[in-house]
Amino acid sequence: MRKAGSFTGFSNETLSFLKSLQANNNKDWFEKHKEDYNLFLLNPLKSLVNDLSEFMLTIDSRFEVSPAINRTISRIHRDTRFTKDKSPYKTTAWITFKRPKKDWKDSPAYFFELSRDSYRFGMGLYSASPTTMSLLREAIDEKPEEFDKVNTFYNKQDVFHIEGE
Repeated sequence: MRKAGSFTGFSNETLSFLKSLQANNNKDWFEKHKEDYNLFLLNPLKSLVNDLSEFMLTIDSRFEVSPAINRTISRIHRDTRFTKDKSPYKTTAWITFKRPKKDWKDSPAYFFELSRDSYRFGMGLYSASPTTMSLLREAIDEKPEEFDKVNTFYNKQDVFHIEGE
């Protein structure tokens, strides 16, 4: 693991790589530019995970914090089995702090996502079970004033947005 403080940001080369991947989303191009992927995208993502890991463990000590693909870092290869888009590579990359696979769906996850022309970050429940959603609704019903307080605070800002169903 790298020392804390090793993340220095994403470079212009990172964005150039993502733009070029968007325009040349094929195996031949990617194989010729795999070192660029490692140097300009994967390594900075690993450094970012390393730098955030200690803090993220203060939020949830059960978070996965290994700076590895399919743990905290998205894989570059797309699963094209169930989609019309057969391009082999993802043109966005992200890190996610969540609990291990077997119990991550009913706990909040935190993410940072980078694309060729934007970034976003946030947290949420991504595949919460009906039981978890029922418990959330019950908590809101039991203490509506607390929910109203949070909702009022949220409505007074324009940085964060609620997405999804």
